[in-house]
Formats: sequence, structure tokens, C-alpha cells
Amino acid sequence: MNSQKLEELRYPIGHFAAPGTISRAMRNDWIAELEALPTRVSDLVVPLKEEQLETPYRPEGWTVRQLVHHISDSHHNSYLRFKWALTEENPTIKPYDEKAWADLFDSRSAPIDLSLKHLEGVHAKLVYLLRGLTEAQLQRTFVHPDGNQQSTLEVNIGRYAWHGNHHLAHIENLLKRRGWLD
Repeated sequence: MNSQKLEELRYPIGHFAAPGTISRAMRNDWIAELEALPTRVSDLVVPLKEEQLETPYRPEGWTVRQLVHHISDSHHNSYLRFKWALTEENPTIKPYDEKAWADLFDSRSAPIDLSLKHLEGVHAKLVYLLRGLTEAQLQRTFVHPDGNQQSTLEVNIGRYAWHGNHHLAHIENLLKRRGWLD
């Protein structure tokens, strides 16, 4: 497989790019995407058979099962990052080795229902929190130690809306390629 095709499979909606200006409407759209994510993921993966859940979305990529567990794990970490930034002054957040997490026993074998329920709960709390933030709180920051990148909470809303859509596209594109999507 050539590198361009592999890049398209890895980043089917492109890379996240924070807009220079974030409107209230844009932010509200992102929050609505976060709110809808658990249902959208469930709608795609619940009908799948066990062998379909064990299918990688691309060569040498995670299986659908691992993707479901990763989305839940990642968005759990994101929720904590929002809380840290709201309660500490420009904290340096703790990253996690997402590849190692995806290779753990639970991510490779646990029923997807565990992460689907977790994602639903985390997103309900996250969306409730985000809808209550003031403009000043949205400008609070945290630092990601990979490259010492500082991010506002407002940008992080967009980043995680993108992240959910990014992995939804992985799953949806696999289902289309395999003819598994009705």
C-alpha cells in the first residue's frame, strides 16, 4: 500500500487544525457533536459480529474493538484535562501511551458494551460541564508535555469533536469497504 493511501486510511477527515477564531456557533456545534458521539459509535458497532469487531480498520491498525475502547479511554482522559485546567493554573497534563493502552488485555478482548456505556456517561458529564463554562473559563489553558503545547479549553472542545469524528470515520470507512454498512 502506498504512503498516500495509508495516510488517507489513517486520517480520513484530515488532521485537526484549530481555527484562528472560534465562534460561539462553532463551539456549540462541537459540543453537539460530542453529545451525539456515543449514539453514533453505538449505531455503527453494536450490530457487528465478533469477527467484525476483530477487524483492523487499516493494515497494522487497531481493530474496531480497540477503537471503541480507545475512544472511551481517550475521552475519559480529555474530561480530566478539562477539570485540571478549570481547577489549576495552566497545569501540565499527564499524557498516556494510547498505543500501550490499546494493547492491554481489556482493550483487545473486553465487550464493547463496557466502553459504550462508559463513553455515554463521560460524554453526558462532559457536555453538561462544557455548556456551563463561561467565556473566561473557555480561555483557561493546560500544557501538553509533548512539545510543550499550550491549549485553551475552547480549542480542546474542537480537538475532541474532531477526535470522535476521526475514529467514527475509521469505523464507517471500514464498514463501507467491507460491505457491512446497510
